[in-house]
Amino acid sequence: MENKDIYWEPARSASVEFKEKRSLFIGHVCVARNEEEARAFVREISKKYSDATHNCWAYRVGSERVVEYYSDAGEPSGTAGKPILGAIQHAGVTNAIVVVTRYFGGIKLGVRGLIEAYGKGAAMALEEAGKVARRVSLNAKVVLGYEHTRNFIAQLKDMDVHENLIDATYEANVTLRFPVAKSYVAQAEELFKGYEARGLIISWAWES
Repeated sequence: MENKDIYWEPARSASVEFKEKRSLFIGHVCVARNEEEARAFVREISKKYSDATHNCWAYRVGSERVVEYYSDAGEPSGTAGKPILGAIQHAGVTNAIVVVTRYFGGIKLGVRGLIEAYGKGAAMALEEAGKVARRVSLNAKVVLGYEHTRNFIAQLKDMDVHENLIDATYEANVTLRFPVAKSYVAQAEELFKGYEARGLIISWAWES
């Protein structure tokens, strides 16, 4: 598996809080694999903390085509959403939505203070969530007879597809579903077509 197949995303959801000159900041992070999921999380947090002074946010989603967006949500332009996005970028993750909630404590922080506080809230939440490696892949579906399954699965190991990644359904025939890293797609197709030409595979396809 080549490095170009690897990307990182938050390992889990997390929340952290701290105070800065009496203002309470709460950083929230969640995994979101598209913009719809990211914006749904923003709505969820904004509803839960509807009494907060601000719920500022940023997201970075996608593995091959990355989409980024941020909002200052009423804070001075560039003081909240942008540093939150910067923290996501610095953490080296994608598929991440971060919302930083602020309860104003009566003392103004100034532009620099806001930038630092929102960046800190995002960075702390991301550190608490941790990160996990994922890989860019296509999902294969292969249907074949029972007698050919074991040898076929053994050959998949050459493409870094191990048995723990294979979802097998045993009916009249065996249906195997498994991810193939993008860098191995051509090799996988060669294997599938070779089995198919010898009548050892009933059908195969890439699934969305």
